[in-house]
Parts: sequence; structure tokens; C-alpha cells
Amino acid sequence: MQRLAAAISFFTRLPLWRMIEIDPRHYERVVELWPVAGWLTGGLSALTLWLASLVFDAPVAALLALTSRTLFTGALHEDGLADFADGMGGGTSRERILAIMKDSHIGTYGVIALALYYMLAAAAIASLPVAVACATVFAADVWSKYCAGMIINAMPYARQREEAKNLTVYTRIRPATLLTGFLLSAWPLTLLHWPLALASLAPVIAAALLIMYIRHKIGGYTGDCCGAIFIISELCFLLTAAALHRTLG
Repeated sequence: MQRLAAAISFFTRLPLWRMIEIDPRHYERVVELWPVAGWLTGGLSALTLWLASLVFDAPVAALLALTSRTLFTGALHEDGLADFADGMGGGTSRERILAIMKDSHIGTYGVIALALYYMLAAAAIASLPVAVACATVFAADVWSKYCAGMIINAMPYARQREEAKNLTVYTRIRPATLLTGFLLSAWPLTLLHWPLALASLAPVIAAALLIMYIRHKIGGYTGDCCGAIFIISELCFLLTAAALHRTLG
């Protein structure tokens, strides 16, 4: 129960830490339950999309769905994307990249990355029929979180523990937990009809390529890298689903 409370408190704005005493060591294993948090964030986005579509046109409903998750998570993942873009875009060395990523100020690369994400994600969601869009938004959130979480097994943390945010370094995901997480993350994909289910391959490829890129650039991951991989993987899922729906129906 404490592990679940830690994950939900970490990945959302729900203040479970006020109701449940959470041992700090549980925060080191929150990535294992990242997809579980995705059921909440993805579910909220899908519900918001459906309700908003009853009142607004598709583009507005899509933006409201994205906004609801941003507020629910405190822009945790979007902040990671912005810092990642600034660091990789403006850094010329490993040390410089890490320094830029740790800086709380947002730069040009970060602004552009966020603008492109929201515009492309909203456009992709709006291009789908409402029922299909709701299922896609939910599945994309949960599955992309699982794919993004693989980074902590692929490489070490890039900084010293003392330099980590909240002094927390994630523990590698154990094989048994990987299997459980896969089953929890793959189930939402069954909500997608053929050929949209093929969009699930996009986050796998995107996450793998980004992990290789990050290993080459800084030799390890940071929390910002985790957030960025999730956002980019999810965007690839949404864009691929929109393309498949348009071309194959």
C-alpha cells in the first residue's frame, strides 16, 4: 500500500502522503508503478476528452484533455521534456548538458518542444472519432509510461545521488515486476481496434532510440530524461494512431 501511495503521490498531485505515512525508500521504486499511475492520468484525460466533446469541437476537447493531465500531474513530465530539450539542444558536453537540465529556467528549446508537443498531440487526438480518441489517449498514456520506464534498467543514474532531485535514485525494475507491469500496461491496448493497435509499436521504437541517444550523450539517465521519453513516446503513439486511422481506417 505504501509503494502504491508513493507512486501516486509522486506522479500526481494527489496528497496521499498526508493520509498515509510513506517510508522514503518507497520513492526509489515508483517507476515500477508508473503505469499504474498512468491508469489514473490516462483515465482522467480520456474522461475529460469525452465530457468536453459533448460541449466543444474536437480541437478544444483535445486541448482540455491534455490540460487536465498537466494540472493533475503538476506538469511533471512536461517539465522533464522542457529541461531535456534545453539540455540536449544547448549543451555541447556531458557536464554542460547536465547543468542545463538541472537549471529550473526554461530556454528556447524547451519552449519549442512544449509548443510542438501540445499542438501535435491535440491535432492527433482531434483527428480521431471521440470513442476511438478516448481509448487511444488512455492506452497511449499507460503503455508509453511502461516503455519509458525501461530506461532505468538500461543505464545508471547520470549524477551522484546527492545531486538527485529529492535525493532519490530509482531502483532497477525487477523481472517479476516487469512482467506484471507489462500485463497492466498492455491491457488498455486491447481497447484499440485493428489497425490502431499497431500504434503500440511506436513508443517501443521511440523509447529504444531515445535511450541509445541519451546513453551516447550523457551515459546515464535523469528524472528529466524519464519524463521526456514518456512524452515523446506518447506523442509518437498518438501520431501513429492518427496516421493509421486516416490511411487504413
